[in-house]
Amino acid sequence: MTDTKNTAGAGGGDGGEALISAFNAVGADYVFCSSGSEWAPVWESLARRHRDGEPAPEYLDLTHETVAVGMATGYGLIARRPQAVLLHAAPGLLQGSMAIHGALLAGVPMVVASSESTTYGDGPGQDPGGQWYRNLSVVGGPHGIAQPFTKWSNEAAGVHTLPAMVTRAAELAWRAPTGPVYLNIPLEILLEEWDGREAKPVVPPGSTHSSPEEVDAVARLIREARDPVIVTETAGREAGGFEALVAFAEAWNLPVVEPDSAVCGNFPRTHPLHAGSDIGPWMDEADLILLVNCRAPFYPPSRRPSKARIIVIDEVPQRPHVAYQVLFADRYLEGNAANTLRQLAKRAGTAASDSAAVAAVTARRAAHEERHADEQAAIAAAEARAAQANTAQAEGVDPVHVAATLRRLLDGQDAIVVDETITHSRVVKRHAQTTDPDSYFYVQGGLGQGIAVALGVKLAARERPVVLTIGDGAFAYNPVIPSYDAANAYGLPLLIVVFNNRVYKSMNLNHRRFYPEGAAADTGEWLGTDLRRLPRLARFAEPFGMHTETVDATDALAPALERALKAVAEGITAVVDVLLTR
Repeated sequence: MTDTKNTAGAGGGDGGEALISAFNAVGADYVFCSSGSEWAPVWESLARRHRDGEPAPEYLDLTHETVAVGMATGYGLIARRPQAVLLHAAPGLLQGSMAIHGALLAGVPMVVASSESTTYGDGPGQDPGGQWYRNLSVVGGPHGIAQPFTKWSNEAAGVHTLPAMVTRAAELAWRAPTGPVYLNIPLEILLEEWDGREAKPVVPPGSTHSSPEEVDAVARLIREARDPVIVTETAGREAGGFEALVAFAEAWNLPVVEPDSAVCGNFPRTHPLHAGSDIGPWMDEADLILLVNCRAPFYPPSRRPSKARIIVIDEVPQRPHVAYQVLFADRYLEGNAANTLRQLAKRAGTAASDSAAVAAVTARRAAHEERHADEQAAIAAAEARAAQANTAQAEGVDPVHVAATLRRLLDGQDAIVVDETITHSRVVKRHAQTTDPDSYFYVQGGLGQGIAVALGVKLAARERPVVLTIGDGAFAYNPVIPSYDAANAYGLPLLIVVFNNRVYKSMNLNHRRFYPEGAAADTGEWLGTDLRRLPRLARFAEPFGMHTETVDATDALAPALERALKAVAEGITAVVDVLLTR
């Protein structure tokens, strides 16, 4: 091959320039990149733009694919706009695939790209390098690999269609159901000369609405119901969804259940209408269940409510990425959920002239307030027991006390909790008691992404404290060194609280559940679960100059967390490894 040198001209350049131009048009704030040898054209474009004072997304140089995708996910949870992610060939795509799948489940829009050679050194132009011929390329191309865990996957066919292809990818990612898309951009296209034809800037998606007739019909069903209930998993993920759900529930005096499958904050947990996380009591009592952005409300799926009619309020109720989904819907409202909730809230006023309806609503409100008061009393009692737990005989802190102490210390700070615990996730939700929009997110799609997602959230909300609650098993799955490097390199201080029970508890619980009287129960040989051999987890942060604490006693917890929060406020990531009693 001949060794030509492409440079950006007055109206063109090469494929790297075309790609950065397209990311500008998309409105990407950041390019999250885990470096690969194919991205030299992109780096050259960025260097030229920086030199010449031309616009470009901010480039983040990250040292692991999970960190790149996870940070884009965390950023997208807050910003709700597609960002750019660059990975390295098929191996980089495979390394980042779990995090991309997590973005798909979380509904986070992003444009993911990687590259392979298509000529393997036998075509004209610059030599792409022998690594593609020997060990990087895959049969069918990486876009074939990406299909199962992305919303859309394709290959760019040429440099002149590349900008419009990126625009199409971003528009697909941003529209319901939002999620990651993938574009394979062959290295030869990145090196090809480009004539400067730029893509049109991407605009936000238009809104979709349920018709007034459809909303009126559902309002009548709510008015006629004696025991209605709202169940939601992700209402708070939509812009304005949290506030719209509060207004809707208050207008009709409807209780709101956030089941264990809820993955973000949807409703204030201290609100009198918050009905906890157990849908069980409503399966026989409710005569109307409103599923608001709730992809999998019943488990097992065949567990149908005994008498309730089911209304599904969701822009995309049938999730294409869910392998098996049962909703038992009697009626759908498929427009934008926040808008639908606002329209339903407006219709609540028409019931005011119906004395029987008013009496029913008043009685229902009283019952909900009593139920909520009982739950708050139970929470307070559990926290009192945890705070008084005798740790003199058993090393560790009760996990309830950890979550409750965090809530107390974070009160009034507008903090965001990112959660990657498993056996303690219910404890975190119940006792952290987040109350504001975008204040709680649960990491989806597989363990090992939590630190990166929290970093992305911090990138989007630099003024807010961001706390990652994470289990010791999940911590071990994370690319810790690349994540700590990113935290320091880009000034993203986190408070990381490790819920460390020194065991893969969920694995152990399943072994005991499936074989209660098996050989392991007889001999005590529980395999696949022991994490006591790991060193103290806070120590991994020490080489990065981060604040570290290890806590194994109840009375030491609050002072340690206070010192850690002080360090975070001063711009230093803090890791608090809390040894638990269970």
